[in-house]
Amino acid sequence: MNTSLLRGESSTSSMNIQLVEGESSTSFMNTPLLRGESSTSSMNIQLVEGESSTSSMNIQLVEGESSTSSMNIQLVEGESSTSSQTQWSYDVFLSFRGEDTRNNFTGHLYTRLCQVGVNTFIDDEELRKGDVISTKLEKAIEDSRISIIVFSKSYASSSWCLDELVKILECKEQLKQTVLPIFYDVDPSHVRKQTGEFGKAFVTLKERSFTDERVEKWRAALTEAANLSGWDSQNVAGGHESKCIESIIKQVLQEVNQTPLDVASYPVGLDSRIEHIELLLQSGCEDEVRMVGIYGVGGIGKTTLAKAVFNRLFQQFDSSCFLSDIGSKVEELGLVKVQEKLLHQILKRMDFEVGSVAEGVNLIKARLGSKKVLIVLDDVDHKSQLESLARERSWFGSGSLIIITTRNKQLLSGLGANERYETKILNYNEAMQLFSWHAFQTPFPPHDYVNLAQDIIEYSGGLPLALVTLGSRLQGRSIEEWRYEANKLRGAQERAIPHLDIQKTLDTIGLIVILKTVVSLILMSVVYFFFFRSFSFVSSSTRSMDFPQRQSQPSNWGFVRTLNGQTVTEPRFLLRGLKSIYTN
Repeated sequence: MNTSLLRGESSTSSMNIQLVEGESSTSFMNTPLLRGESSTSSMNIQLVEGESSTSSMNIQLVEGESSTSSMNIQLVEGESSTSSQTQWSYDVFLSFRGEDTRNNFTGHLYTRLCQVGVNTFIDDEELRKGDVISTKLEKAIEDSRISIIVFSKSYASSSWCLDELVKILECKEQLKQTVLPIFYDVDPSHVRKQTGEFGKAFVTLKERSFTDERVEKWRAALTEAANLSGWDSQNVAGGHESKCIESIIKQVLQEVNQTPLDVASYPVGLDSRIEHIELLLQSGCEDEVRMVGIYGVGGIGKTTLAKAVFNRLFQQFDSSCFLSDIGSKVEELGLVKVQEKLLHQILKRMDFEVGSVAEGVNLIKARLGSKKVLIVLDDVDHKSQLESLARERSWFGSGSLIIITTRNKQLLSGLGANERYETKILNYNEAMQLFSWHAFQTPFPPHDYVNLAQDIIEYSGGLPLALVTLGSRLQGRSIEEWRYEANKLRGAQERAIPHLDIQKTLDTIGLIVILKTVVSLILMSVVYFFFFRSFSFVSSSTRSMDFPQRQSQPSNWGFVRTLNGQTVTEPRFLLRGLKSIYTN
């Protein structure tokens, strides 16, 4: 245990604790303790108990004035504990009787699953040799998020099918997989009780030399599976097979799409900002198509905030799509490919192409107009991108939500005042926590590093990008190395030069926009030159830009300015370097 705790006076505390333990259990606890006034501290406790179980707790303390505290506790008991999430190799595993449905219902279902982009495992007849399920099939079942069981009249005559069924239900219990039964031309009650034609097939199998224990496992598995919610092909859309398959596809996509985005290792300060976005959403009618724009300087956390909001809401929609780095993707691939990606992700179909931007617009209007969708357009940097992807609210179904992130507030001029959110820089306490988590894996720095950490946080200006970059860079470094880095940062701040790592990231996110502007001005000057045969315009144009002397170090692409009393690092307007093009 590593504990450093300073408490104020007249403190009171309250604690609400909930812990779920036992095999494969996970629980999280958030407990605020109020002590005195205005300062914050936090405690991170992680308990790992027994095989594969993990419990973790985050506790915030608000203590006496100017006091700080931190506690990091980790207890590990037992063996083979893990907190990692299951990584699936397949979305769907299909269990079926080949001679009944391979060339009809199951074959059609498999084809449709592939069309909508669902990674599906379907076995090969070569795998079904002997009376014992193969290791490859067992592994495929374990690695699948969903198992679909197609019960048919002779399903129970196959020991392979029944062994698959037992394994599938084991994975449902142990790995929390989803199991979806389909009763194809067979009554669910016959499967449940092993009666009728289905029961006759089971009786035939029992007459072979299988142990009573194995047969009882099969019987119990059939009863359990038949009690699960699924589809009776005869009672779905009047026995219309294609409509039954579409209903299955819709359910599978809902299950498969319930995968949240990776947001941040340490989401400091996100909750309050998410609440602001949710308040904006509450101001409109739920049946309307809502649009929200998130804007702010580069590196301030717009994308992170959009991801967090996306994770909160995506399960409320028929389909969802997060298009990241749109400005860069358009520059690299073109608008048509971005439109195509939007349609593929929303419709879950890969079997069509968009021929032009105009065709893409028409497809978006025609195919998404009846769907309730959540779409995030991240890092939009030009009006043409919005016009090609989400120009009108009428393009989308009732209740849809479109979220746009951009550094250019002017692109959001079509939105109302209650539909725009300016991303705020982190306050001092948030900045200290975010930096410390990345530098020390604790919410506050050790005593010897406090002053150095404060200097670095001041340099960062509350920008999450700078805090994460610097904290990660300094992790595990000695205090002498910290002093050296802090001195470098002070010198860079005086000369208005960002830290190299921050500069590289800012250059990446800003360079495309800047280069577009450079090229536009060059072309404009060339046009004037050839039309008016006068280089004086070109020369005077460059002088009017007020270029400084050419820098020997092209890395001076950023500056530090004051925003709301805080120091903020941004990319420098690179057009200043254009003078060298004209004067040489």
